[in-house]
Amino acid sequence: MRPPENLYHQNIAEDHSRSSCSLNRCNLSPWIIGSEEFQVKPFPIEIDGARTTDAPLFRRLEEIADAAERSRLFHDHVSVKFGLNEKNEAGGKTKSAYSYVNLLRAWGADSNRQAGAVLKAWVESRFGILATYHNGRLADNAAAREAFMLDRMRGSAKSIGVLMQLDLLYTFCQDELRRRFPGVRSQTLFRGTHDPEEYAIWGQSNQVGHRSRRVMLVQLNNLSSFTSDPEVAWEFGSSAWEVEVPLAKIVFFSGLLPKSLLAGESEHLVLGGYYNVRTRIC
Repeated sequence: MRPPENLYHQNIAEDHSRSSCSLNRCNLSPWIIGSEEFQVKPFPIEIDGARTTDAPLFRRLEEIADAAERSRLFHDHVSVKFGLNEKNEAGGKTKSAYSYVNLLRAWGADSNRQAGAVLKAWVESRFGILATYHNGRLADNAAAREAFMLDRMRGSAKSIGVLMQLDLLYTFCQDELRRRFPGVRSQTLFRGTHDPEEYAIWGQSNQVGHRSRRVMLVQLNNLSSFTSDPEVAWEFGSSAWEVEVPLAKIVFFSGLLPKSLLAGESEHLVLGGYYNVRTRIC
């Protein structure tokens, strides 16, 4: 089963539709990246200019054999380039610059606040995949749409330059996945869920589930958290989904950055769109 080709935008209310979302800043169209077919046959995704602008960094990373050293070099480069360790004076108070690390930490605490809105907005601008949920379904909840726009605006005001940091993070993540899983196109990941209203579920897929598990076609939010540990997935919902996620759609994974920065529960941040998901039996 597959939704009509233009259904992705049809199910977003007109108030939420923004002309910029029909475009993106990468080498593939939003329709390809968000499609069910991409899950089966993925292609590499490159954000425009991310690799060429910092070409010396990526050449240096290719020369380093140790993953931990690569992580340190990447973070040090971003910190220096964007002044992440500098202090800013605001209202007589000193505060650290709002960085990609701050966003990832805040996402882990609550993906439906300002940091989550900034990350979802970044996905919209770079990959052209619209957010579908932010404290409510954006397609049919005017209050949720208004909250999303406000969080997005207020969060963006605190995070000048962070979108370029996220461009570098995604590019670095893709290179690390290629190094650590040579020749692999997808990874089995899991997501716990107890709020079916967050998703557009299009019924049972034509695929046959392993051990008769039901396979559904689901439209995920444009950025969603997954885990590589099925036991962890059960801690975040009354049911767990098993999904074959293309490596090209993984934005971040636990262990990508130095341990001193982030400690996740085998967490992965994954680009959304349509996925065939299997309901995992406890």
